[in-house]
Amino acid sequence: MASVVLSEAEKLYIVHGVQEDLRVDGRGCEDYRCAEVETDVVSNTSGSARVKLVETDILVGIKAEMGTPKLEKPDEGYLEFFVDCSSNSPELEGRGGEELGTDIANTLYRVFSCENCVDLKSLCINPKEHCWVLYVDVLLLECGGNIFDAISIAVKAALFNTRIPKVRVMEDEEGTKEIELSDDPYDCIRLNIDEVPCIVTLSKIGYRHVVDATLQEEACSLASLLISVTSKGAITSMKKVGKGSLDPESIFEMMETGQRVGKSLHIALQKILDEEESLGTSRPKVGFLG
Repeated sequence: MASVVLSEAEKLYIVHGVQEDLRVDGRGCEDYRCAEVETDVVSNTSGSARVKLVETDILVGIKAEMGTPKLEKPDEGYLEFFVDCSSNSPELEGRGGEELGTDIANTLYRVFSCENCVDLKSLCINPKEHCWVLYVDVLLLECGGNIFDAISIAVKAALFNTRIPKVRVMEDEEGTKEIELSDDPYDCIRLNIDEVPCIVTLSKIGYRHVVDATLQEEACSLASLLISVTSKGAITSMKKVGKGSLDPESIFEMMETGQRVGKSLHIALQKILDEEESLGTSRPKVGFLG
């Protein structure tokens, strides 16, 4: 992961500020930076979104393709994640970028493995034979800290924007089944994203923890806790990253903060998505792909 080199004096300045609930950029410990969210930015996808969190830039595209249901879940579709870390940072070139991409993809698989996260049964076309497979491609354009949160926001926004064509299964006299795809682009299935979690990363700095850490703050943190939280504040998964340790009391405090901040994050994101949806096709495209 991209990192910055800080002197001991700079680290001390950041750590002391966090203890006083005053970070270098003026935020409190539980404040997010302003994020730009834009959906429907890639034309040849079923759904897409771009999230820019100051210097962190994420692009997500979702492609719906027909596939065969998995043996253990014959009446459900499924999601596949692929992460490309083509950042300008030299640390993310070659093997370093591949390892980070694999780590992010595995985290997304874990987050979306909880039941009722996405209604996978609605993706089934014909049990045991045909289903929709959602290929979620994540492109890390720029890394400026807190990439897991930004990616989870972008994935949820892209799922909200995803439109899957409606299909009909026709059966002839011989029992042969044929799939008929609707020609109407507006005759489609929309996914319910109410239970899709967002990741809240809490970085332990000194005796306190912060959300939405910058690269400089990440350099001062030895351990972080990734918590996936639903819009109702339910925690679906947790993952500890970093070389340092976390005591049980800190973990419980971080979980409470994650639930509180996560609920606020979902409300803010849903408001943005609803506002953009209400504009329809008349909304101006402001992204670099507009």
